[in-house]
Amino acid sequence: MHPDTADPAPLPAFAGRVIDLVDTIPSGRVLSYGDIAELLEYGGARQVGQVMSRYGSATNWWRVVRADGRLPQGHEVEARQRHVAEGTPLTRTGIDMRRARWDGVGGP
Repeated sequence: MHPDTADPAPLPAFAGRVIDLVDTIPSGRVLSYGDIAELLEYGGARQVGQVMSRYGSATNWWRVVRADGRLPQGHEVEARQRHVAEGTPLTRTGIDMRRARWDGVGGP
């Protein structure tokens, strides 16, 4: 979740759309990488993951998880702490996707 901060170029269009959507995910809710691609009707989970990897550190990155509820790799401890603080429904290994997945209503 650490962008290339030396890159002064504006966000590519798709990256901007991903970040805008991630910014709208309510506290205590999550979307998977694939959910984001589906809501945007463009790209796929891998493309969303690439955007989050490069540009996601300034957004609510912990609210984007794998489809099985696993937290972002390498950021599990911090993500879990943030989810606990927000009251996100959790399981032993990550997010309870059935209860925490946001339907995207009210998003861009």
